[in-house]
Amino acid sequence: MLTLRSRFSLSAFQSASRGVAPLLAAALLLLAAALLLLAALPASVLAQDAPDPLAHDAGLLPAYFQFDPDVPRDESIPSPESVLGYAAGEAYTLHAHVVDYIEALTAASPRIGTRQIGQSWEGRPLHVMAITSEANHARMNDIRLANLKLADPAVPAAEKEAIKAENPVIVWLSYNVHGNEASSTETAMQVAYRLASATDARTQEWMDNAVVLIVPSMNPDGRDRYVNWYRSAQSHVLRTNASDLEHDEPWPGGRTNHYWFDLNRDWVWLVHPESQGRIAMYQRWLPQVHTDYHEQGYNANYFTMPGQPPRNLNLPAAYDDWADRFGRANADAFDEAQVNYFTREAFDFFYPGYGSSYPSLFGGIGMLTEQGGHSRGGRAVETNDGYVLTLRQRIFDHYETSLATIDLAVRERRALLDYFQEFYSPQARETATTAYLLPDDGGQGYLYDVIDILLEHGVRVERLAEDVTVRDAHDYATGEPAQARFDAGTFVVSTDQARHIFIETIMARQMEIEDSVMYDMSSWSAPIAYNLEAAWTESELRAEMEAVSEAPSPRSGVMGGPAAYAYVVDWEQRHAPKALAALWRAGYNVRSATKTFAFGGTTYGRGSLVVLLGRNRDKAADIHRDMQRIADHAGVAIQAFNTGRMDAGIDLASSSSRPVKEPRVALVVDDGVSSYTAGQLWLLFDRWTEFGVDRIRSGSLSRLDWSEYDVLLLPGGSYGGMFDSSAVAALGDWVRSGGTVVATESAATWAVSSGLVKAETANEWKKKKEKKKDAEDAELKDSYYTRYEAREDSSGLKRIPGAAMLGHLDDSHPLAFGVGRQLYALKFNTSAIAPSDNLQTVGWYEPDATRLLVSGYASEENQQTIAGHAFAAVQNMGSGRVVLLTDNTQYRMFWVGPARLVQNAVMLMPGM
Repeated sequence: MLTLRSRFSLSAFQSASRGVAPLLAAALLLLAAALLLLAALPASVLAQDAPDPLAHDAGLLPAYFQFDPDVPRDESIPSPESVLGYAAGEAYTLHAHVVDYIEALTAASPRIGTRQIGQSWEGRPLHVMAITSEANHARMNDIRLANLKLADPAVPAAEKEAIKAENPVIVWLSYNVHGNEASSTETAMQVAYRLASATDARTQEWMDNAVVLIVPSMNPDGRDRYVNWYRSAQSHVLRTNASDLEHDEPWPGGRTNHYWFDLNRDWVWLVHPESQGRIAMYQRWLPQVHTDYHEQGYNANYFTMPGQPPRNLNLPAAYDDWADRFGRANADAFDEAQVNYFTREAFDFFYPGYGSSYPSLFGGIGMLTEQGGHSRGGRAVETNDGYVLTLRQRIFDHYETSLATIDLAVRERRALLDYFQEFYSPQARETATTAYLLPDDGGQGYLYDVIDILLEHGVRVERLAEDVTVRDAHDYATGEPAQARFDAGTFVVSTDQARHIFIETIMARQMEIEDSVMYDMSSWSAPIAYNLEAAWTESELRAEMEAVSEAPSPRSGVMGGPAAYAYVVDWEQRHAPKALAALWRAGYNVRSATKTFAFGGTTYGRGSLVVLLGRNRDKAADIHRDMQRIADHAGVAIQAFNTGRMDAGIDLASSSSRPVKEPRVALVVDDGVSSYTAGQLWLLFDRWTEFGVDRIRSGSLSRLDWSEYDVLLLPGGSYGGMFDSSAVAALGDWVRSGGTVVATESAATWAVSSGLVKAETANEWKKKKEKKKDAEDAELKDSYYTRYEAREDSSGLKRIPGAAMLGHLDDSHPLAFGVGRQLYALKFNTSAIAPSDNLQTVGWYEPDATRLLVSGYASEENQQTIAGHAFAAVQNMGSGRVVLLTDNTQYRMFWVGPARLVQNAVMLMPGM
């Protein structure tokens, strides 16, 4: 480059051009300027082959998106291109090949240590890379333990000061939680290569003062689904039109994991193995800085922090300052690189289960970035302003913000450690709540699941060692305090501990809400979502406590020895449906009691399973061993009976104990169906219940032999295009012949609007009730003049952003067996069914609108619209029935208090 500059300096060129015609002189001056610009480019750019404008993939690798080519490197460290065989941006990388590169990089660089932290549902390994200096690697465990001491209030202040003087800052970078936001895993490899191979002073400073933890792909199943599809769909000649096939990903898309779940909603609830392994490692480190790398629509410019309200008001005010500082660091990098971006206009971090919000509950600065692109980005796509956005740029943009984040974290190492330490001080807690109390349910419900979740997040949980009376036990249904007695064994979660902010965020009945317009949901209180008996108190508990180190397991096994008459499974047990599925698989004839019965001081609830020896004579030699195996496998207690005569209620062989045969179930999936709801139902039955259901494509319904099925399970979706009037009539005939339709969410509304069932929705009922006069119709309403800029906020007031409503149940109906008389329904809209004589109303919202909303946000108008209306109803039709469930009964598999409703609908109702 020096030779080029000296030979074509501007002054020398001006001297040579004297006497030349002005036009020629101007042209030569332009040429000189171009040569000077070329000389200023990095040598590595000049060394690249000039792109061939006639090449089939011309434009994939714009020269101005380079990954620090002038930074000196250790040539013994392999680059991604040297291992993968293509440059960043030329292709998407399959997860197995990402692993190949990680292993090659780890083997070559003393700065990297890699650990497998779990595997996906489909068996793909999940890794975290720890990147730091060799000296830090030599004392890595000491660094980790010292970092955890900063979060421990019991450690002396002097020791903490000594730790902060020398301990590195911990930076965690999470990539590709949404599989079809695929650029970030490519970025992860480039970032890891830079940190492992660069020998410049700046990188060495980073490595000396930070431990950088990188998860290159949090969702390898979804990523490979997308990458395999994209490779199969891409053309040889690059297509940048977003309407082309390679930009139009098919259902369910690669966003989600194997069970079509959004893993970026699972950081708290740990439903999936991908989350479980990651959080176990996260809790071992507790980083000070965390960034979650995403993509958004291809027409959008890059989003970086800060976001918009509402925010979690439990967080320290300093969090907002830090988020802004990191956002500005990213903005500075983009200003220099001339990359377009925006801040503050989108994305809130209110819901705690995001990768951008969960870290903030544990003393980190949790952040989000969103690159334009997403699944429609492909390798290159033309945006709505005519710009061609390449995969190469998407990788580059994330690369720039990754390094900017590391750089600021190192420069502010001490201040971040100070914030981290202060975050965990119990003296900083602002809540009036002193403790949450959770009476032991013996494993009947979901209490042990919640205890396990709290322990996995490092929360201190205790149990009462004695009975105690609490004068201000606040009830979750009403929020009102009353005196209550709690037995020994009740679980206690005190807020006087380091993780008080996480506890208050997850356990509080109601979060303070700044703004009704939010990206996700407004309620997630664990006691409500899991339908637990629980309370909180603002008084000091004065009682003996015992520490809880692990969640109990439900009582299981065969009680009472070999039976002479029958075996019984109480349906109120958490895993009773799983036991029923196992009994069917083992070939047993099973009955379900529609009424309660009691024997030996124990009462058995409605729905309890009865296995009569007299109806299973062919199993006589194996039955006791089978019952023990099933009890252990399902995690239930099975009671042996030597008589069928009960002390109270029905006898075991009563006609009120009805045979329940294994139903053949079709779950509708594919186009027009919500992949989220379909995935939740699939997981509920496939994993939690271990009961097989056939997933039928929506496009195959017209060819389906209905006689092969007993139950049609409809997730939320748009069914108008799947069923014309003749198909609805045929479906009705099938129901009258003995079939069962279970319609959930919007499918329940469709069942009404299509005429499949004779009913009306709450909104239709409201319109009939509130017929307006002609004069009122002619009025000019203020809402007609809503300003354009305020219309989004106005519409937000009309929707229900995931709020908890108080619901009541007819527990004598088979649809409600095992649930109880009260539950909390999660509402996202005003969908409800108006009660009538044509329907069996099984579940209904609290009729008093002032008591309806338990947690979250819903306008008074919306509360009044659904108050008293049904969320669970059944209409009998001939020998069959249609079950209407207007709400998601297993939302994200954490709002599972109502889940038994859909299990009953599928497994019990066909035989009732």
